[in-house]
Amino acid sequence: MVNEYCRVPQWEAARTLAAVAQGLEKAELVVRDAKLVNVCTGEVLPHTDVAVAAGRIAYVGESAEHCIGPDTQVIEAAGAYLAPGLLDGHIHVESSMMTLRAFAGAVVPHGTAGIYMDPHEICNVLGARGVDLMLDEAACTPLKAMLTMPSCVPAVTGFEDTGASIDAGDVARYMQDGRVVALGEMMNYPGILSGQEGPHAIVAETLKAGRTVTGHYSIPETDRGLNGYIAAGVRCCHESTREADALAKMRLGMYAMLREGSAWQDLGQVARAVTRHEVDSRFAVLVTDDAHPHTLLSEGHVDRLLRRAVEEGIPPVAAVQMVTLNCAQCFQMDQDLGSVTPGKCADLVFFEDLKDFRVLRTVIDGRVVAENGRLLAGLSPYAYPEEALRSMHVKDPITPASFTMAAPRDGAVKVRAIRVIGGSAANRESLVTLTARDGRVEADVEQDVLKMAVLERHHATGHKALGFVQGFGIRHGAMASTVAHDAHNLMVVGSNDADMALAANTLLQSEGGMCVVRDGQVLGHVALPVAGLMSEQPAEEMAALVDGLGRAWEEIGCTLPSPFMTMALSSLACIPELRLTDRGLVDCRSFQFSDLFVE
Repeated sequence: MVNEYCRVPQWEAARTLAAVAQGLEKAELVVRDAKLVNVCTGEVLPHTDVAVAAGRIAYVGESAEHCIGPDTQVIEAAGAYLAPGLLDGHIHVESSMMTLRAFAGAVVPHGTAGIYMDPHEICNVLGARGVDLMLDEAACTPLKAMLTMPSCVPAVTGFEDTGASIDAGDVARYMQDGRVVALGEMMNYPGILSGQEGPHAIVAETLKAGRTVTGHYSIPETDRGLNGYIAAGVRCCHESTREADALAKMRLGMYAMLREGSAWQDLGQVARAVTRHEVDSRFAVLVTDDAHPHTLLSEGHVDRLLRRAVEEGIPPVAAVQMVTLNCAQCFQMDQDLGSVTPGKCADLVFFEDLKDFRVLRTVIDGRVVAENGRLLAGLSPYAYPEEALRSMHVKDPITPASFTMAAPRDGAVKVRAIRVIGGSAANRESLVTLTARDGRVEADVEQDVLKMAVLERHHATGHKALGFVQGFGIRHGAMASTVAHDAHNLMVVGSNDADMALAANTLLQSEGGMCVVRDGQVLGHVALPVAGLMSEQPAEEMAALVDGLGRAWEEIGCTLPSPFMTMALSSLACIPELRLTDRGLVDCRSFQFSDLFVE
């Protein structure tokens, strides 16, 4: 596969690289006296020099003095650790609430040279046009923002209304674009296992193009189903939440992507697949999946994953392999990425040590792009079109009456509620007894039961579903969000109808975002006008706004560590057990609609 994210293709640079390696021509850049983290052999090699030409590595050895000329830039590593540029093997940039330029500005100083981004959030809102916009913006950053084509738009056909859809024809067309390097997570594992034409056609177009199919296998069955899923062509999966899940996948030759995001923090469990069983970790990759602004600023990005992996007992060099060579091999791109070896792209990160992984310098394609936490490379201007900034289309005016829930009778009624689990993408079905009065049933904060609503916001269809959710801890107030995976309709959770209506209308006015309301006052609000998902504000400003939102949700009693991400997944109809979409309550174990009331 041609890697269009490298500055110069290897075949164009080959003669220059061969000449520089021998000292016949001079290098653009030389790094002196580094401790090289050799991810190919698992060693740390002291006193190593590296020479770079045409954005690629020409020489790695004890002395690159023969490569230095009058115009060569020389970096004195002075014994710092030198590793390949860090790769995040699976992330939705939209989860950062920032556009790609702002995201790149936040992560490149942390050593991130490349990401494998799945833009299925913006694709669910704007369709293939959203993919085009992300590809265009990627060119405005130094980051290798490599696109994996969304595979499941909608996430589960027939259970929700999205802004658009993607089919095998779309995938075939984008697989001809060198900027598209893989297929985004194939969430429709039931369709793969049951032989449905749609998902198999999408996988087939990817395999015919020689691209990697990334997966999403979220159930604990690791025998026949997992074998079938892998046999169909799926190469990796980030949905392991148990040690046994990750171990089973690695044993079957699937890359187990060990996730540690801002909201979904599974590494404490899944790292044990490596540390307890002493298996070869070449099929393990560290990924974030999601990354919030505050996390990026205060803890870092892939460098944070390295620290966490070492804390969980993974050897430092093995951890580095998981975010470099292993990741590149997973995506069949190790001919260009993932190691500090001759011919590879000169993507380099300098660490102070292999415990805290403090990043001293980031080099991408042979150019120093960040140093001591500061971005040096420029970000080119990019303007999103009007269609991306006006994505809120709700049919009916939203009033408190929009959230009235009619009961089958007065007195005790049993309902199905979504019970959320803090820090986990999974949830549970909970049967709760509520008291109906005057033909209506309300939230019951004493049982931690809130109302929940999902309103279609793409085509003004008027579709709306109401339900109940448990586990947020909110005593009084409401939260609303247009980040609601994966259809990204307008979602509202609250204890009373008036606050729910105000929260929803606040987001209509700002063309999307997240907000917290109590007693008729907006306590916190983050506007996300780009497709209702992202803002063009830089990370520092977004982090401050999101921190204010965090204080607001604490004010209304919310006890979850990341309630908006937890809420956002409460409509994702491909992860068990129970979800609410704009069409109704979905049992994600049987993939059937469920009645709200239990007779």
